[in-house]
Amino acid sequence: MEKPQRMAQLYGYLVCLVAVITTLICVSTLVSAILDLGDPLHSGWTPPGSPSLASFDNYKADILKSTPKEGEAAKTCIPDDQTLRAMYEAAKNDKIQSVQHESNRTIVIDAILLVICIVLFVTHWRWVRKLAKADIQ
Repeated sequence: MEKPQRMAQLYGYLVCLVAVITTLICVSTLVSAILDLGDPLHSGWTPPGSPSLASFDNYKADILKSTPKEGEAAKTCIPDDQTLRAMYEAAKNDKIQSVQHESNRTIVIDAILLVICIVLFVTHWRWVRKLAKADIQ
């Protein structure tokens, strides 16, 4: 009769341990997502070779660097400042919306996981404590 109760206690403690570890991981990604919402332009990974969105001048310089030289292409189309400004604003808005969506998604998923972890921890901890009290008596 004693062995099944020991296995039940071990199971309960393992569930509590997994809940604590999952909580720690969720809290770290939750904090990261909240910080990304604060400054979406400077968050996340940017693909190599993509133009800088720090300012319009940086964007313009990166675009002009990426255009082929005269000898490399027969016809080179360099956009004017108005077109470049529109391209910059579109790229900037896309980056902001992408980061906001990803951050909001992460926050919702982590919040749900945190609630599940808390429920699992509390219920299993109480259950294991009851088993330990019954074991003593």
